[in-house]
Amino acid sequence: MQDNRVAEEQGTDEIVYKERKRILFFGLPWTFTKYRIKADMITCDTGFFSTEENDCYMYKVQDVKLTASLMERIFKLGTVVCYTGDVTDKELRLVHIRHAREIKDYIFKASETARLKRRTVSMQDISADDLDMDL
Repeated sequence: MQDNRVAEEQGTDEIVYKERKRILFFGLPWTFTKYRIKADMITCDTGFFSTEENDCYMYKVQDVKLTASLMERIFKLGTVVCYTGDVTDKELRLVHIRHAREIKDYIFKASETARLKRRTVSMQDISADDLDMDL
């Protein structure tokens, strides 16, 4: 079991993952950005003097991408990009975090579960009007 995994059960109030943004050099957590991932929500807290808290419900996460530069891979870090349908932040970035692949997989599965639970599964509209067909 990973040390960043706080709770095994996926209750709505329990934090499943708790991570900090790290500086790229040696992956040290010397920044003031914290990420909390629950079964139903992702929260990003940034700042020291002036703080900002940004929340995104899991059901709004439409796609998840993992990126890792050469320096990130050397220090076992990664960046998870969540593409959301949220009004405040269309692209939620969890920058320079440890266990990025595990967190990306969790967010992907949790967002799918949340969409099915709320019955908000997004579908693409492919209509016959868009096709050039001779009938």
